[in-house]
Amino acid sequence: MTKCMSYEEKSMENIFIEENGAYSIDCRTAVWATDKMHEDYHNAGIHINDVDFLIENATHILMVEYKNACIENAENPNAFHPMEEKKISIATRKFYDSLHYLRLLEKDKPIQYIYILEYPNGDATTRKRLRDRLKTELPFVLQNNIGKGKKLIERVEVLSIAEWNADSNYREYPIKRVTLQ
Repeated sequence: MTKCMSYEEKSMENIFIEENGAYSIDCRTAVWATDKMHEDYHNAGIHINDVDFLIENATHILMVEYKNACIENAENPNAFHPMEEKKISIATRKFYDSLHYLRLLEKDKPIQYIYILEYPNGDATTRKRLRDRLKTELPFVLQNNIGKGKKLIERVEVLSIAEWNADSNYREYPIKRVTLQ
C-alpha cells in the first residue's frame, strides 16, 4: 500500500538536516539524493565510514561530506584539526566505502567528492591544502595508471558553506541555517 504524503511532507522531501540539526541542504532539484546510506548499511549489519549526502544531478554524482565545528554547542571545536592524518584517513575512507552503495544502486555517473568544512581558524588556504592532501589519497593516480579511461573520481573539493552556496553548480542545493518555527 502506497503512503500518501501531505503537501508539507512532499515539500520537505529531499531537504536533509545535518546530524547536529543546525543546517539543512536542499536537494529538491536533484535527479536523486539521499542521506540514508548510513542507515541502509546499519540495517544490513555493516559498519562503514560513509559520506553524509549523495546528490545526483544531470551529469554527476556528488558525494558530500559535511563537518561543522563552528556551530553552537560544538564539543571542543578548537580540538578539531582536519589536517591530522587520522582525519584525512577517515575522510578518504568515506569516499571508498560510499562507492559500494552507488554501484549497488547502479549509479555510474562521474563522481565528485566535496568536503564541506567549517572549523575555527579555517580559511581558503587551509581548505586548499587539505584538498591537495586528499588528492594524494584518492584514486586519481591509480585511475590514470590502470583505468583505461574509466574514472572512479573526477574531482575533489574542500569548501566552506559560503563557497558551496556561491558555486555555480553546487548552489542549486543550498545549505542554510535551520530556523526554529
